[in-house]
Amino acid sequence: MKKARVSLLVLVALLIAGIVAGCAVAPEQQTPAVQGPAQQEPEQEPEEEEEPQEPVNITFLNTKGEIAAQLEEVANLFSDENPGITLEIIPVAAGISPFQTLTVLYNAGNAPSLSMIDSGDFPRLKDNFLSLNDERWMADVLEGSTTASTFDGVNYGFPFTIEGFGFIYNREVLNQAFGGNFDPASITTRAALKDAFDRVEATGADALVISPMDWSLGAHMFSLFYLAVGEGNQAAYDSLFEDLKAGNADLANNQDFNNWLDTFDMLKSYNWAIDDPLSITYEKGAELLGKSEIGFWFMGNWAWPQIYQFDTTGGQFGFVPFPMSDNAADFGNDSIVAFASKRVAVDKAQNSAEQQEAAKTFLNWLVYEESGQQALVQTLNIIPAFTNITIPVADPLGQSISALMASGNSMAFIDSYSLFPPDHWARVGASLQKYLGGHTDRAGLASEIEEYWSNVE
Repeated sequence: MKKARVSLLVLVALLIAGIVAGCAVAPEQQTPAVQGPAQQEPEQEPEEEEEPQEPVNITFLNTKGEIAAQLEEVANLFSDENPGITLEIIPVAAGISPFQTLTVLYNAGNAPSLSMIDSGDFPRLKDNFLSLNDERWMADVLEGSTTASTFDGVNYGFPFTIEGFGFIYNREVLNQAFGGNFDPASITTRAALKDAFDRVEATGADALVISPMDWSLGAHMFSLFYLAVGEGNQAAYDSLFEDLKAGNADLANNQDFNNWLDTFDMLKSYNWAIDDPLSITYEKGAELLGKSEIGFWFMGNWAWPQIYQFDTTGGQFGFVPFPMSDNAADFGNDSIVAFASKRVAVDKAQNSAEQQEAAKTFLNWLVYEESGQQALVQTLNIIPAFTNITIPVADPLGQSISALMASGNSMAFIDSYSLFPPDHWARVGASLQKYLGGHTDRAGLASEIEEYWSNVE
């Protein structure tokens, strides 16, 4: 359209010039000039018409498949409000490793302008990324939310979202199970969780469903074991991972490992899919919980768009912890995990300077423009990692996480999460799938996890 307008203007200008030339007085009819010293007219440089600027095309690798449709909507809105920039979303299905996907794209010479990746991917990929130290939003970011993407004083990551996970509960089901008034703060021990399961089953509903995806088991549920060992102490996490790499960790005799397995074994015994535990899809878990057919589902707030599609309760959902013992005072028994998870990096290796600037414009739009903030919080259902964004989170899971963070009932493992190898969820998750399906025992599970870590460089 812009090219058409420019061409029209040029045509009009030429027509006007022709009319003026046709109406000019012929040379022989012109009044002779007064004779005087010969003067040479300065030569006029012909003016060059400015070429219309082409839009800058940038791409965004989306590794949160559950918000694929919403992110397309946001990209269209941004492109409409910034006519000089076209933002295209590159979708990656939920559960596919961001690291592996991005490695393929870099090897093909087709790196995205913006990449949404996990904290653990930065150590191996950071050399391809632009420093974001001087960006305006660095002054408004939540404390600690750039730690995992900072190396030698250089931050390479934009914290895209605060996420949390634990047991999502259906309040309508739980209220019926508890005689009309379920108190989520009462779930701080394994025994209390078991009691809730029994009460739910007494109503005719099922207690829970276990989603068997490797990323859910390996990256989320099993990480609670690591947290129990470290108890929030980074040095303890570092020591645990070094022992695992060196082959010095005896998981079979580790109390925290066995505590975690005791809770996991209890979940297996109440599983809605106990007869075929590896057959359940991510979408089925959201359906069962949304339709009030189960009371609990271990998952994160990213699942709200899917739960919402089946919701029969009017948004009556929240989080309770994953207790790993019967001592309420044990670390993590009263808390869910909440931390800056996905981060966005800007490519500097295969994108032009103009594309890099356009990519940064998009990030600033999310943080500082009203429409961008609304897109982040309301369209994408993101809990923002920026203090200047005051739009309240609309969905019940985000509200529950925000409330638990405010009350001190959340725990973060942002630094240790960056120590997980890129293939951690796939490899450890596969071992947990074998255990969930009854294809190995405790000793076999411990041995497989130890073997995996001993081969990590």
